Amino acid sequence: MASPQRVHVVHTFTSDPATVFEKLSEHENLGPVFGAKIRRVRDGDTTRNGVGSTRSLKIGPLPAFHETTTVAEPDSLIEYRITQGSPLTGHWGRQILTPTPDGGTQLDYTIGFDAAVPGMAAVVGTILQKAIGKGIGKLTP
Repeated sequence: MASPQRVHVVHTFTSDPATVFEKLSEHENLGPVFGAKIRRVRDGDTTRNGVGSTRSLKIGPLPAFHETTTVAEPDSLIEYRITQGSPLTGHWGRQILTPTPDGGTQLDYTIGFDAAVPGMAAVVGTILQKAIGKGIGKLTP
């Protein structure tokens, strides 16, 4: 997926992929990860947290924006896009879950985006990298 700015975080959980997937796919669990207020806007097309499910994120004084799940492959992959209200363009996120030999899960989390305002994508990228790197450990499956 083409977007000039990338955020990449790798984190290992002690829980199995099914448990980690369940935690990551439940929108309301992600507030501490992003340092945001999160509200469910819509359930998914066929499952609560599946494709089509949408969350509203409010970070600090910024206006809220919506992220919608575009791929939800149980225990292995979650993808989403910003679908409303953000100054970022081409925004996407991909969370790949891989089992570890000891029964845990490695999360490989990449976000890509750009912004119309020069330099804004780099600033947002730095903030997101730090916030997610620090916050992902707060998600304790």
